[in-house]
Amino acid sequence: MTMSARRAQTERGLMQLRAGQAAAARDTFARLILEGSDNADAHLGLAHAHKHLAQHGLATAALDAALALQPRHIGALVLKGDWLDAAGNVTAASFYQAATKCAAQLDALPSEWAAAAAHAQTMCSRYAERFERTLRSHIQTVVPQAGEPSPRFVQSLDLLVGRRQLYSSAPLLYLFPELPTVQFFDRKAFPWLEALEAATDAISGELQALMEGPDVFRPYLQSDASRPALNKVGILDNPDWSACFLWKNGQRIAAHADRCPATEAALAKVPLVQVPGRSPSVLFSLLRPGAHIPAHHGFVNTRLIVHLPLIARAFFAAAAWRAHPRASWFREHALDRAPAFDRATRLPLPCRQRDP
Repeated sequence: MTMSARRAQTERGLMQLRAGQAAAARDTFARLILEGSDNADAHLGLAHAHKHLAQHGLATAALDAALALQPRHIGALVLKGDWLDAAGNVTAASFYQAATKCAAQLDALPSEWAAAAAHAQTMCSRYAERFERTLRSHIQTVVPQAGEPSPRFVQSLDLLVGRRQLYSSAPLLYLFPELPTVQFFDRKAFPWLEALEAATDAISGELQALMEGPDVFRPYLQSDASRPALNKVGILDNPDWSACFLWKNGQRIAAHADRCPATEAALAKVPLVQVPGRSPSVLFSLLRPGAHIPAHHGFVNTRLIVHLPLIARAFFAAAAWRAHPRASWFREHALDRAPAFDRATRLPLPCRQRDP
């Protein structure tokens, strides 16, 4: 049988199924297969026909044959998932997951698989929610004996059920291997934070004084004739993200630092990294209303960056941090993060933020 003849017979069988002629469709697809058609669609059609005729064992065998011929057949994967789901078999989830993965890997999803792929995604979400409810319910039953789970264990559960994404350190320039992968550090490890936060009002006052004079803020990233200016992410020379440096690359900027004695006094109690020509860098950072800092990585993974919000509105918590979607900032509370992690920030409108 020629390929065009096989396609015509397959379409005929599908039309018979749509017309409710399950027995005729079964005979059409069976004949196709007997005549040597190794087309997964023929086996899938036969599976549908057997199912309509309540021949469940034969239907399952035909569906398995279709998947044996074409393991990435999205329609067959979803149908297998549906039949298992109807039988109360939770392994259905694995077939829905396989279908969504196969669909995501296709450059263009065939129109006849679009509905099946969407259904698979819905079922994946449903199974994920069911799994999470069962898992957390079971954990609560052992809490009285084992105690409250640790933050790390809670994070592991969030990773398991897809509520969080694992980010690994990926600095652009220098990676010191085998350091702990920590996105946001426990403040208990930094006893000097409280003293820094206690100086918030004084630091904020000096910032306000700076802002009342000539504009001392410049784009955080500025072009340099001695370096390429590719500006792929649109923030080079962009005032949406500006800075006023008190220290920059290990050099004190006297014109600014001299006007901020309280800030310098607070920073004297902070173990700043001292690398000639490199660090510390201390700055007031300004994000203008609607500013968007694209996802990016820092240069090294051997230092931490501390943010102390000074001017922030209540809805500043809406700022999106890719590195930690649950992180939020509030005035007088510093945030420790590892700069080598992928991160992105977007401010809602209207909102301003400056921090040292």
